[in-house]
Amino acid sequence: MQQPPQLRPPAGSRAQAAADTKSDIIVAGKYRLLSRIGHGSFGELYRACGLQYGEEVAVKLENALVSHPLLPREAKIYGLLRGSLGFPHIKHYGTEGVFNVLVLDLLGPTLEDLLNFCARKFSMKTTLMLADQMLARVEYIHLKCFIHRDIKPDNFLMGLGRQRARVFMIDFGLAKKFYSSRTKRHIGYSENHDLVGTARYASVRAHYAEQGRRDDLESVGYLLLYFRRGHLPWQGIKAESRQQKYEKIAEKKSSIALHSLCGGLPIEFFMYLKYCRSLHFAEQPDYMYLRQLFKVLFRRNYFHHDFLFDWVDLEREASEKMKKRRCSCRYHKHQHREQKLRERSQLQEQQEAQKENQTGK
Repeated sequence: MQQPPQLRPPAGSRAQAAADTKSDIIVAGKYRLLSRIGHGSFGELYRACGLQYGEEVAVKLENALVSHPLLPREAKIYGLLRGSLGFPHIKHYGTEGVFNVLVLDLLGPTLEDLLNFCARKFSMKTTLMLADQMLARVEYIHLKCFIHRDIKPDNFLMGLGRQRARVFMIDFGLAKKFYSSRTKRHIGYSENHDLVGTARYASVRAHYAEQGRRDDLESVGYLLLYFRRGHLPWQGIKAESRQQKYEKIAEKKSSIALHSLCGGLPIEFFMYLKYCRSLHFAEQPDYMYLRQLFKVLFRRNYFHHDFLFDWVDLEREASEKMKKRRCSCRYHKHQHREQKLRERSQLQEQQEAQKENQTGK
């Protein structure tokens, strides 16, 4: 890497503004960093472009000098998922200077971005279409013997271009192997654990015990409630410390009855969470049963699986406004970059065609 970036400067500083545009930094010898687009459970995420063809990618950086680097393990998991639907393709991993560097496919907006775009609520149709894809992603990583442990809207993104209707799962920094195919043994259950993941969407048991497959699935259930309502009952809890806040959130989750939590929603949401909470720690979940719950509900409402999510219609309306005024939100920034990618691809095709014609002459 040329001129490796320094650690993140204080928020709001001039140094931070400069850090967001690192056009002089080259990673893997072929990608130039363009701008910072976010951060995961660890490390920071940048948008970059290829020096040769101009293709855009995502680059994740982690300080290699930290006591417990997590990016090497995440890169390994992406390698195991290579070629699978709904997971970004890993293009490069290595250590350059004082940074671990992971290069991945660039994806579109997160489901949190899209929820904001859709006035903080998804329709039943969109929620159910997302549920089917999210459950498929969770089932697949479980088949690879890993649990995610940080299921949240920011870790599910929509694709770009031809894959814009596909849900992608990202950020495996907190993922853990729960089963050894060599020893044929499942990890053991234990309590007195600190919370791993995001408190808002974590399962009840994740607040104090070892997590398993059931906990990932319970978190998906909370996401679905969040998509339909725009909030969860334990949001906004105040406390003097983070630990006390987590304890209050856990108390609220465990004390609220599922009938009350799922009140006003079809019975399938209650059945889903009841099943997840009833699973034993090492029990194999019935993923087909869970997906079928929502598929039956989908058909009962006479929905068509046409991938016309809520934001698609809104996008058409917004596109007209964008012609008059460029929107600066994260969602429209992704849309603008996608348009640039299409234009760049068309230009490259035209240039290649011209070269072929000249060669033929």
